[in-house]
Amino acid sequence: MAGIILLAAGLGSRFIAAGGTGNKLNARLPQTAQNAATLFDLTLRQVLSSGLPVRVVTRAENRQVQASCLREGVPFTLTQSAGTGGSVAAGVRDTPDWDGWLVHLADMPFVTPDIFAAVAASLPLKPVVRPYWQNQPGHPVGFARPMRDALLQLHGDHDARELIRSQPLLRLDVTTPAVITDIDLPEQLSLSALFSNGSPHAAS
Repeated sequence: MAGIILLAAGLGSRFIAAGGTGNKLNARLPQTAQNAATLFDLTLRQVLSSGLPVRVVTRAENRQVQASCLREGVPFTLTQSAGTGGSVAAGVRDTPDWDGWLVHLADMPFVTPDIFAAVAASLPLKPVVRPYWQNQPGHPVGFARPMRDALLQLHGDHDARELIRSQPLLRLDVTTPAVITDIDLPEQLSLSALFSNGSPHAAS
């Protein structure tokens, strides 16, 4: 079975530079956000609702993310890498029995369980599966089992992008901008404001 690697090891430097306090994944959301306590909690809830196995990759100092994982019974891997590639490699290393990996970002809480399921179901068709909204590539990015060795070699952000570009890709066109929408700035913590302006922030 394929599973989801939830990347929660970023430093959130843009969030802090814009006036945010602490790691953005630990920022509290309005109670309207399905009563989720933090941004990470909301994303984790969506991921777990897919029914797929989940492995979180986070930093040793982010005790709040670790506490959320322990509360939900979700295993996690600790890494010192702030780069996407290193985090992906760590997560793949610690899930040797999976048949595929869906890489998702913990600051993207709007992707619904059906999208995770669709990406996972498509993995037997191509080495890489990625959802798109209006020609914009999104997350989660699915990697089939034959990609394991290449994933283990990743260590930087550019490595991950180059790996995706080098492989046959199955594009899943979706009808929601959720797959490209992240929370990067303090003002985006207001979910109603994020969607009412008609131009959600694209994940980098």
